[in-house]
Amino acid sequence: MPKHITSGLKYLAAVKLREQGYFQKDIADKLGMDRSTVSHYLNGRNLSWSSIEVAESITNCCNRDFLYMTYSLTGDLDNTRTIVGILIEEEFQAKVKDTCIGCGVCVDACLLKNISIVDLKCNINTDECCGCLECQLNCPTNSIKVLEVQNFNK
Repeated sequence: MPKHITSGLKYLAAVKLREQGYFQKDIADKLGMDRSTVSHYLNGRNLSWSSIEVAESITNCCNRDFLYMTYSLTGDLDNTRTIVGILIEEEFQAKVKDTCIGCGVCVDACLLKNISIVDLKCNINTDECCGCLECQLNCPTNSIKVLEVQNFNK
């Protein structure tokens, strides 16, 4: 069943990419699938509709739960990063206060590995941030604040 749900998540990602103007070859490359599978997905063939319903339910969870469920289903960090990056529409910005002590707890907490320590202060790659808030929740000095930002281009 997990493979079917993963297929449902990939279906949702493929549909979203197609709506954004991507060609089947580009969708296949981005999702690590062959073109015929993408073609079947986009034409509604060889896919369980109940798997799609479960996948839609997963995408409706909070970003943290969506991230961890997707990772537990795919078992692959790159695949998870791609699917989550496509299906989470919000954009996030992280603010790091001067109280950051560079302990690295946030680095370990970030499943997507978007945080590094630079000059004894955490540096968060907000372009790849999914808004799971793990860094903020685990920071021992409460130095991290993740905010959703408005994107008027979407």
